[in-house]
Amino acid sequence: MARAEGVPLPAPVETGTASRRGALLKRVLSTVVLLPIFLSIVMIGPRWLFAATLVLVGAAGQWEFTGMFERAGVRTRRRLGLVGGVAVTAGFALPWVDGAEAFTAVLLVVLAAALWPSRGAGIEWPPVVITAFGICYVNWLLGHGVWLRDLPSGKEWVLLLIWVTWLGETAAYLVGSTIGRRALAPVISPRKTVEGAVAQLAISVAAATIGQAWFFPALPREHAIAVGIVLGVVGQIGDLAESALKRSAGTKDTGHLIPGHGGILDRIDSLLFNTPVLFYYASHGRILTS
Repeated sequence: MARAEGVPLPAPVETGTASRRGALLKRVLSTVVLLPIFLSIVMIGPRWLFAATLVLVGAAGQWEFTGMFERAGVRTRRRLGLVGGVAVTAGFALPWVDGAEAFTAVLLVVLAAALWPSRGAGIEWPPVVITAFGICYVNWLLGHGVWLRDLPSGKEWVLLLIWVTWLGETAAYLVGSTIGRRALAPVISPRKTVEGAVAQLAISVAAATIGQAWFFPALPREHAIAVGIVLGVVGQIGDLAESALKRSAGTKDTGHLIPGHGGILDRIDSLLFNTPVLFYYASHGRILTS
């Protein structure tokens, strides 16, 4: 029997389902490989190894950030951003310098770079502004992870951060890709849904509560619930912020380093916002002695 004109074939639906399953499988495999390595660095490795890991991740993220705009035809000071970003993240770990001091020094250098344009070119501020923003967005925010680990029960705080953020993100992806119907932010990210957002918030609270009972008993239960709520909301803002950056640069992924996820920034977008928020929450209010 001939197919009637205008009647779609079911193949695209099957292909879409297969594509989602393939992407989910890649995500799971990537997590199975990377998560034990990261947990070993956090719980067993020395402080310098944890700090070096953050510096390396920040450098990769900074390179992806400027590369994303370069591919869109927007010039940046890419090498300066890489060196400056490494200096800022390392500044959180070095005993003779403060993270704020390192960021201030690097920011002054980057801004001053506009005063020495390329030969034959005029003064251009956009490359400098984008580079400075990338250092702030990637390296300054990520550097708070070192400070978080330096707190009392710092290893548990870092583990709670990863546990809540990644479980919440996974819940949002699964629910949003299967039963999500209402777009959360259609202009920024059409594939993110209200159902996925609700699932991320609920699972974040559940994950924080389970984490408190499992590996962080020193954390009062009410603070664990509060952490789940805060990270469940802030993490989604971080995800949307990166989506807005990618949309402005006209790209889907920041890179292809991690199968199923894209680039480093695609994997740590929520962590970039959650890390400093959790640090400032944990470092104020005498939480562990209440």
